[in-house]
Amino acid sequence: MKKIAIILSGCGVYDGSEIHESVLTLLAIEQQGGTYRCFAPNINQHHVINHLTGVVSEDETRNVLVESARIARGDIEDIVELYQEEFDALIFPGGFGAAKNLCDFAIHEKNYQINAEVLAATKKFIKADKPVGFMCIAPAMIPLIYGDDAQGTIGKDRDIAESLMNSGLAHVDCEVDDIVVDEQRKLVSTPAYMLATSLVEAASGINKLVKKVISLS
Repeated sequence: MKKIAIILSGCGVYDGSEIHESVLTLLAIEQQGGTYRCFAPNINQHHVINHLTGVVSEDETRNVLVESARIARGDIEDIVELYQEEFDALIFPGGFGAAKNLCDFAIHEKNYQINAEVLAATKKFIKADKPVGFMCIAPAMIPLIYGDDAQGTIGKDRDIAESLMNSGLAHVDCEVDDIVVDEQRKLVSTPAYMLATSLVEAASGINKLVKKVISLS
């Protein structure tokens, strides 16, 4: 039975983890015979967005770990407690939190950085030759983790793809129901809600990603 670590970035598409992507990932892991545990950095979100109006809540702060616990039904741990030797693979769901809280691509597109704890945790999986999956906008972290020329996808958005290519990503255009696999690095990505217009479309690529990540582990 494969054990998969999941790193979340909050709760809500505009300022945290994309909830549908996160739940579809957890479901796919169980359906394919695996188990999972969820983790998140214990930091404040970049900002809080009212998901009804789309407006930033200027006087409100939220914690990424606390918010991520909503998705994990409270069963979540601080990322500093993530030990790669306990897992076979690692997966990052998307949502703007991946580009605001785990890294700051959404804020500093041309000179962005990744959270040090996220980087350290992921590097340990890479050093142990274990597969890692990224979906939606989470592949923005790939160049900061793997360096230049790692293959990945955010779908077919030309402006975002070109920006990430300038940061070193070997971007490959991809349909919503497909994945891009960098076999050498055991790196898998899928567009998910960068292209999906429904749960069914999002699930089509996410299921393939989870299946491939498990097969590589």
